[in-house]
Amino acid sequence: MKHVNKLIWVTFRKEGIHKYPAALDDPKLATGDEYDVSFLGYPHRHIFHFKVGIEVFHDDRDIEFIQFKRWLEKLYSDKTLQLNFKSCEMISDDLYAEIIKRYPNRDVEIEVSEDGENGSHAYYHKGE
Repeated sequence: MKHVNKLIWVTFRKEGIHKYPAALDDPKLATGDEYDVSFLGYPHRHIFHFKVGIEVFHDDRDIEFIQFKRWLEKLYSDKTLQLNFKSCEMISDDLYAEIIKRYPNRDVEIEVSEDGENGSHAYYHKGE
């Protein structure tokens, strides 16, 4: 069988408040018309949806799903990581930095969305 790069994935959700300060006065964002998103410059609530994939090296629970998910959730409940006032891309980068401390030299994929509607997707290649 050819080499196959396998990832497992888990999902979870966390409540957070964030804002995008540039939206208040950047003319590309505060347009004054139907495309105006200046409201994003004020704190607003979201349920952030996460989907995190991580490379595994064998087929028999190299990383156990439930344990991985619980550990990821604990990063936020213990305040190791925080959601507030960050973009989806920033949240993803922060989460990746913690994952590679515990699970080095693995490819990682992270999706973070606001309310399951709009978000970011990042693929982090091991060793980069």
